[in-house]
Amino acid sequence: MDFSVVAVAREDDSAVEEPLRVAVVADRLGYGEVWAGEGPTWDAFVLATAIGRATERVALTAGPVAVSVRDPFTIARGAASCAAVTGRPVGVALGTSSKRVVEGVHGRPRVRPAAVLEESAAAVRELLHGAYGEPVVPGSAFRRRQQPPGGPLTVAAFGDRAIATAAAHADRMLLDIVSPEQVRTLRARMIDAAERAGRTSPPTLAAWLPAAVDPDPDSLAQILRSIAGYLTVPGYSDMFEAAGFGEAVELARTGADPATLVRALPAQAADMVGLVGDIDAVRARAEEYAEAGLDEIALVPATAGDPGGERTLTALKQA
Repeated sequence: MDFSVVAVAREDDSAVEEPLRVAVVADRLGYGEVWAGEGPTWDAFVLATAIGRATERVALTAGPVAVSVRDPFTIARGAASCAAVTGRPVGVALGTSSKRVVEGVHGRPRVRPAAVLEESAAAVRELLHGAYGEPVVPGSAFRRRQQPPGGPLTVAAFGDRAIATAAAHADRMLLDIVSPEQVRTLRARMIDAAERAGRTSPPTLAAWLPAAVDPDPDSLAQILRSIAGYLTVPGYSDMFEAAGFGEAVELARTGADPATLVRALPAQAADMVGLVGDIDAVRARAEEYAEAGLDEIALVPATAGDPGGERTLTALKQA
């Protein structure tokens, strides 16, 4: 099992620079890769570049970036520019994001998201591997003046069409806040899709998972807040209802605010889709994910009550 670290701005009251602190801790502790997450606060490529300048050796992946708001050339250029400035391999993660972000923040239509993801993944894969001196895009008079960024292409997937896209084009498929049972099911679907695409070996499988070793109440509340955003997402709502969290799911459907949802979620919700507890419990949970078929856990450390995720990242690196 590989461990990487996610440095992403939480859209709450945490400090804007908190992702940089997380990345610096991860680099100092010897983690091999940091994901620079994108959202309303940070542009993924700017954040990845800032992380590269603030750290010494960690490899970088920018994203997932929303394919409905960035064209393939812009994505590949961003990765190559980041790699040129930092001197590090830079990978790209693609995703469809949500209507709330694409339309509500960017003001762009989120139409045919699965088709756009497929088109973008195919194009970005080619652009990421283009050679110096070639046209920047096929048929262009402009020539590449930067080397390829050198990192992997990752596709965030959950539905069948996104999984098919990852299986056909990606080096790695990404899941977000999933249980071991979901990992087992989604891995099987990915392998089937890869076989249909004619690949002899499927992408590796990674998941962003919230993590907190010996969490205090603030850490736990922060994780529950991140989970609350999934209560009405198809595939997640059924899982939470089956686990006995139907009240929280119904509150989410009625538009309850995050604070209300956090109060309605029991602490056990964090255990279902993350690594939370003492180090022995977290180590055992990680093993469950490995047995389910996960190749990589991308740790999203709680930072409330644990600045920079220092306690959690240190404990897991030493485990």
